[in-house]
Amino acid sequence: MLNVLIVDDSQMARQYVSGYVKGLGHAVVGIAGSAAEAIQKYKVLKPDLVTMDITMPELDGVSDGIAAVKEIISFDAQADIVMITSHGQESLVLQALKAGAKCYILKPVSEIKLAEAIGNIKENYQQESAAVDDDWLL
Repeated sequence: MLNVLIVDDSQMARQYVSGYVKGLGHAVVGIAGSAAEAIQKYKVLKPDLVTMDITMPELDGVSDGIAAVKEIISFDAQADIVMITSHGQESLVLQALKAGAKCYILKPVSEIKLAEAIGNIKENYQQESAAVDDDWLL
């Protein structure tokens, strides 16, 4: 089970993603409506995974999800962030991935798309755990 922080400026999107996260057996530990709020909550909650809307209005000097990714990665290089984006934002997706996001989901978000993204990230956790176990045996 992962502890997830959901970030989106749309209340309806937050509700949908929250429902999907819970439906997949994970815990929603926080919800943020802006990039600035996401950064603050990440520092306090230290979630296992963040779903981050790529475009959000400016608040407190942080204008979008990409800026939030950069800030989060600056103090936690291992952060697992899944970007949520609309079609036609390919250049923004590339920027987000270069900033440190692990993957992205195209809107409309569905439980299946979210499960695939989380599954990819959970595979990374399993690989890291296996490597640690192998080192322990040596």
